[in-house]
Amino acid sequence: MKDIAIYGAGGFGREIACLIKAINELQPQWNLLGFVDDGVPKDTANRYGKVLGDCEWLNNYDHNLSVAIAIANPQILRSITARLTNVHLNFPNIIAPTVSFYDKDSFQIGKGNIIFFGCRFSCDVQIGDFNLFNGFVALGHDVRLGSYNILNPSVRLSGDVIVGDGNFFGVQSIILQGKKIGNQTKIGVNSVIMRNTKDGYLYHGNPAKIVVQ
Repeated sequence: MKDIAIYGAGGFGREIACLIKAINELQPQWNLLGFVDDGVPKDTANRYGKVLGDCEWLNNYDHNLSVAIAIANPQILRSITARLTNVHLNFPNIIAPTVSFYDKDSFQIGKGNIIFFGCRFSCDVQIGDFNLFNGFVALGHDVRLGSYNILNPSVRLSGDVIVGDGNFFGVQSIILQGKKIGNQTKIGVNSVIMRNTKDGYLYHGNPAKIVVQ
């Protein structure tokens, strides 16, 4: 089995530990060493392991180590990946056993993606790096998804949707067919995007509109 550590010792980190456990129950793949966290003291423990150290500890680790990043904020996620410079580190895709692929041969994926239980991917889907797919997210045919996107439970991206980088999709939000989501956009809970969005804005409602903050 390959050694792995989870960056982030909070609730999301524990969920990823559950995901790793489910993968290992089908076929042993991962040896979870513990957690890495910049804000939790070393040796602090939960039921899945203890905190091994912080980012500096990880950058000084002298053996090959896989890392799963449990951070559900696009900007912080990007910042952490930029700080992890150790050549011994690698960032595998962690995919739940219950994920459905309509056509795996047409599915393209980068690195560092976390895909939770019940997600569904149609044909000719392309996704980049360090995206987080919470439970029961569905991507339609020909979806193009960039990097550092957070998709909360039951998000729906319809066919031919194009998404850039660093976006946050609220629970049960829906993007209609052929629409474009650029960069650093926030989509509110239960919102329905019927038009292309503008970068950096918060959208909410059905149909979703820009929320002035």
